[in-house]
Amino acid sequence: MMERTPFLLPDVAANNDGFTKEELAQDIEGLQLGFQLVKIPSGGQLQFELTGEDPDNPAYARYLEGIILYSHNANAYWAGGKNDSENTPPDCQSMDGKIGYGCPGGLCADCAYNRFGSDTDPKGTGRGKACKNQRIIYLLRSGEVMPIQLSLSPTSLRPYSDFVNAAFVARRRGVCGSVVQIGLKKRSNGKDDYSVATFKRLYDFTGEELAQVRAYANSFKEQIEMILAQR
Repeated sequence: MMERTPFLLPDVAANNDGFTKEELAQDIEGLQLGFQLVKIPSGGQLQFELTGEDPDNPAYARYLEGIILYSHNANAYWAGGKNDSENTPPDCQSMDGKIGYGCPGGLCADCAYNRFGSDTDPKGTGRGKACKNQRIIYLLRSGEVMPIQLSLSPTSLRPYSDFVNAAFVARRRGVCGSVVQIGLKKRSNGKDDYSVATFKRLYDFTGEELAQVRAYANSFKEQIEMILAQR
């Protein structure tokens, strides 16, 4: 078997100086965290767009590889339709897919806009939801300090769920215990082409490396959950 390159976690030595998670959360409260935001591309494109120091000249990648440190559901509703999502903030937003804030707000499970058939967008199929269901994935690539924040579109939620069930749940293993590869494939609804995320497990961590990855992922998860709770 060919020897693989060790996965490089961020240097977390600075976290051993006695600063609590509460103090760290207070420092970044109200700030936009330094995640590189990545979305599933439109129009059936098969490359991810990665913005760097120069937003006018983004880089493109066929695949994203790394550790899924954490993921959570998120919902967003625009009264004018999902086509407003690129330029305007949502009228109602949920950071956990459970409680919505804004108009109409309230329990997402009871919301009429979170039901199939509620989508009245003229560019939609009429069978979907007016509320946009997403899954936010925090993917840490080897050697990088901050993870990529990847927003899975509604059509990529089922592939992700199937992947996690087969690659992790069935093996009684946490998703942070392996390096995964995320790609794209083209699909069509009969009217338009669109892109769907694909997922592949590359290899598992073992021994001391697994212990380090789990500890880092658990610490990251606690901080993100605290920030989401504050929001």
